Amino acid sequence: MAAETPGKPHPDEIVVLRDVKKSFGEGQDVLKGVDLVARRGETTVIIGGSGAGKTTLLRHIVALEQPTSGEIYIDGENIVGLSERQLNRVRQKFGMVYQYAALLDSCTVMENVAFPLVEHTKKPLKEIEAKVVDTLKILGLDPDVTKKFPAELSGGMRKRVGLARALMLEPPILVYDEPTSGLDPLTSRVVDDLIEEMRVRFNVTSVVISHDITSCFRIAHQAILLIKGKVVARGSPDELAGGDSEVARDFVRQSGVDVRQVGRVSKG
Repeated sequence: MAAETPGKPHPDEIVVLRDVKKSFGEGQDVLKGVDLVARRGETTVIIGGSGAGKTTLLRHIVALEQPTSGEIYIDGENIVGLSERQLNRVRQKFGMVYQYAALLDSCTVMENVAFPLVEHTKKPLKEIEAKVVDTLKILGLDPDVTKKFPAELSGGMRKRVGLARALMLEPPILVYDEPTSGLDPLTSRVVDDLIEEMRVRFNVTSVVISHDITSCFRIAHQAILLIKGKVVARGSPDELAGGDSEVARDFVRQSGVDVRQVGRVSKG
């Protein structure tokens, strides 16, 4: 069982990391005392370049790895030190939307999207199939797509199918791993719109791992800049671009994006 510690997070703080460190052998310190708070119902975007530790941080947030030291609270529960069975329960609080959708090539869209319900519930197959179709419709996909295989879908359609699968268990937190990677600018902006629409429609918290500055400025309530395993700046995207942190200002400037021209999609 995880030890009880003082200072339990506020109910509005659904993901909380306190002084989280992760080392892989001597001299391989990947996370160096990360503090992070994602507030319920908001979109938190974690940005950083290659080697920043974003993937390792993501794996800790979704309970796939345990830290060397520190505390991780998910929905008010300290998950550090939990058993594998207890961690599996925690993992169901997350819907994962992977970088390249991570769909099973040999399965139809129906089979891919239905997979979480088939694995984790005892719902009748017809009920599962109806929910799959309803969710795909919400995401703008025709029911006929259920018969297709991933190879027959465009990149944008695969993202939507991956999102539909992530929503199946109605998790309170959606986690997006580089959701705009490999997409053209127009499709990337459509994905931004989808992230915001899902947050509002399903009342979820969004945690986005990204290197896409335009996306960050469009959707983030909170932006967190991670460099070499440390949080070097946090705040609204505008606060990163124009705040006290020279490192953050340089990071935004070097992206080449004129953030003054980026229109926000969030409704608040």
